[in-house]
Amino acid sequence: MNSDNIWLDPLYLDDLLSEEEKSIRKTTHEYCNKNLLPIVVKDNQKHHFDKSIYKDFGSMGFLGSTIDGYGSSNSSKVSYGLIAAEFESIDSSYRSAISVQSSLVIHPIYYFGSEEQKNKYLPDLVKGNLVGCFGLTESEAGSDPGSMKTAYKEEKDCFVLNGTKNWITNAPIADIFIIWALKDKKNIQGFIVEKNTPGLSTSSIQNKASLKISPTGQIILNNVKIPKENILPNTEGWKSVYSCLNNARYGIAWGVIGAAQSCWLISKEYSENRIIFKQPLASKQLIQKKLAVMQTEISLGWSACLHTGKAMDSGKDVKIAISMLKRNNCSKAIDIVREARDILGANGLLDEYHIMRHLVNLETVKTYEGAEDVHSLILGKFQTNIDAF
Repeated sequence: MNSDNIWLDPLYLDDLLSEEEKSIRKTTHEYCNKNLLPIVVKDNQKHHFDKSIYKDFGSMGFLGSTIDGYGSSNSSKVSYGLIAAEFESIDSSYRSAISVQSSLVIHPIYYFGSEEQKNKYLPDLVKGNLVGCFGLTESEAGSDPGSMKTAYKEEKDCFVLNGTKNWITNAPIADIFIIWALKDKKNIQGFIVEKNTPGLSTSSIQNKASLKISPTGQIILNNVKIPKENILPNTEGWKSVYSCLNNARYGIAWGVIGAAQSCWLISKEYSENRIIFKQPLASKQLIQKKLAVMQTEISLGWSACLHTGKAMDSGKDVKIAISMLKRNNCSKAIDIVREARDILGANGLLDEYHIMRHLVNLETVKTYEGAEDVHSLILGKFQTNIDAF
């Protein structure tokens, strides 16, 4: 979303941003293009993520940007969305890195943690000195987290955790683990578990074809004893879990449109310069129709994100809006990127054009934090008040 060229912002959405938000977007755009774009192809080929880059993210104010204090930049929800979009315009893995740290680690400690926990962990998480992960998903409890098997029990001087989490972003590199577990198969509670705690181990998933830069793995909890002060004391059951997930989904909704716009602009430039039958490819009606559909869906996606972000900043309940955005924007983004690949023909398969990498990444982003069908059921229940789960 940028009005440097009027054709790029036909809805004048840029006019709705504050000067601070425009500045944050510009700073993030420059950082991502200078520091991430030159390394993204190589890192993707090698499945490589440099953990130390979190310190760069922290120094730039990209981590935990919407909380108050603890070194945070204390920016708006709209600004957080703009940051997510710029990161995902380079690669979904980089957006996942800031999303997990901000929405799934810093958020629960800030809202559900004790003052002692906030003072102990948040400054270093915001600076990127510590890296966190969010342990909810299990192999048999994806769309139905209530069926998780990870359990906790209380003993005299500690809590004991047992279970296995799977498909966890940052698990292999994390210093701090936010673990969700059930007591008596019904009461959910959040815990802070530190790296090197006895009984805690991780493994890395090596054979991914998508989000290859992002370190993903398992968390194994084998009679892990943690101090009682490491429970998140203000957890309010599943409400707290979904508070974290909704913040992450909100960032995803912005991010995928960033990826879609990146691919749209790549295909637009390619079609303008590719000569076929002695004319630019962009002169063909079918190509112009594809570009028109891309621009329309991207503009509508930006608009929905911006209005939802402003509603969040004014304190409105946007849970349903976030489900609508996550469902719609992920679906539309993957369609746009497929059309962009089609415009480039065989060249769309080459790493240097970036499109195929975005396409396979979006297959993952479309799935995690609530697949399209799950959000359809959430929206259906909201309309009919009938539970179809």
